Amino acid sequence: MTAPEPAAPPAFPMRRGCPFAPPEEYARLRREQPLARVTMPTGRGAWLATRYEDVRALLADPRVSAEARHAEFPAFSEAERQVAAQLRPFLRTDAPDHTRYRKMLQPEFTLRKARALRPAVQAIADELIDDMLALPGPVCFITHYANAFSTSVICALLGIPGENVEFFRDVTRISGSRTSTEDEVRAALGGLFELLSKIIELRREQPADDLISQLVTEQLVPGHMTHQELLSVLGITINGGRVSTTAMIALSTLHLLQRPELAEELRAQPALLPQAIEEFLRVTSVSDALPARVATADIELPSGTLPSGHGAIGLLAAANHDPEVFPEPEHIDIHRTPNRHLAFGHGPHQCIGQNVARLELEVALETLLRRVPTLRLATGVEEIEFMPDAHTYGVERMPVIW
Repeated sequence: MTAPEPAAPPAFPMRRGCPFAPPEEYARLRREQPLARVTMPTGRGAWLATRYEDVRALLADPRVSAEARHAEFPAFSEAERQVAAQLRPFLRTDAPDHTRYRKMLQPEFTLRKARALRPAVQAIADELIDDMLALPGPVCFITHYANAFSTSVICALLGIPGENVEFFRDVTRISGSRTSTEDEVRAALGGLFELLSKIIELRREQPADDLISQLVTEQLVPGHMTHQELLSVLGITINGGRVSTTAMIALSTLHLLQRPELAEELRAQPALLPQAIEEFLRVTSVSDALPARVATADIELPSGTLPSGHGAIGLLAAANHDPEVFPEPEHIDIHRTPNRHLAFGHGPHQCIGQNVARLELEVALETLLRRVPTLRLATGVEEIEFMPDAHTYGVERMPVIW
C-alpha cells in the first residue's frame, strides 16, 4: 500500500466570492494555516502570511527583500517579473536604492504639503461634479469622477497636462493586469514613457513649479539620477498615485450607496469622514497582494518560520480582517477606534503617498456627499464590472444617476 500523495499547495490568487469582501479562503488560512504555502500562476511556490501580527512582522523585517530580480520573487506572471526586474520601480528595490528614491520624493508627500494641495484638489472635484451634473445621465462614475479626479490630481502635482485622463487609465489597465503579456505591458509603458520623456525635455529647458521640474533640476541635471531612473520613478508615481485612489473612491462610494444611513450620518457630521475613510481603507484593502517579498534569511514570524530564499506575500486584506485585531471585521464601523489597519502597507516600503491619498479621498467623498445627495446606481450591483485580475482591486464600470 502506497502513501497518498501530499496535497498540492492551493493556487493563488484566490477569487472574491463577494465583491466587497476578501476571498473567503483567507479566513480559513488565517485560522488553520496562518503561514501557508501556495502556488503562484507562474508555477512557483510562495508563502502567504494572513494574520495581522505576521504581516506586520514580515513587512518590517530588514531581512526581507522587495527586489523583483530574485529568482523566487512571488510575481503573478513572468511579464511582471521581467518588466519589474528591468525597470526597477522603487517599490521593487531595497536599500540603498530604495532609501535614495524615498528621500527624493518624501518632502513632496508630507502631511504639510498634502494640506497645501487642498484648494487645488477641491477645485478639481468641484469642476468634475459640475461637468457630471451637466450630463443627462446615466454616466459611468469611474470615467466621469473617480478616475478623472485621481488622475487629474496626480497630473497636477507632477506637472503633466491632464486633458486625456483616460490615456493613463488605459496604461494602468494593461500594466496593472495580472494577465497582460510582457509585450503588452512594455507597449503600454512605452507610450507613457514617450509622453514623459517629452515633458522632461521641456522642463529641462523651461522649469515650472511642479514635481517633474524639481526632479529634473535637482536630480537629473546634476547626474544624481539617470533618465531611465526618472522615467521609472514617474511611472510608478503616476500608476500608484491614481489607481489605488480611483479604486478607493469607487468602492467607498459603493459602500455608501449600499448603506445610505452611513451617508446620512456623514452629511450630518462631516467631521466623521476622516475616520470613515480609515474604515473604508481597512475594509477594501485594494492593494491586498502588493507586498511581495523574498526572505534573505530564516525569519521567525509569530506563526512560524519563513525559510531563507523563499518568496512570501503579506496579505493586507487578510491582516485587515483579522478578528483578533478588528472585532466583526466584515462590518463597516465608521466609529471604529483604534483602527491601525495596514492598507498602506507597513515598514520601509509603506506607501509614500498616503497623505495625499487621504486628502484626495476626503475631498472626493465630501464633495460627492454634499453636492450629489441623490446619487444612486443606475443598475443592480450584480451588473457592476469589478476588476478581479488587477493588481489593485477596483471597479471598471459603474453606471450612476442622480
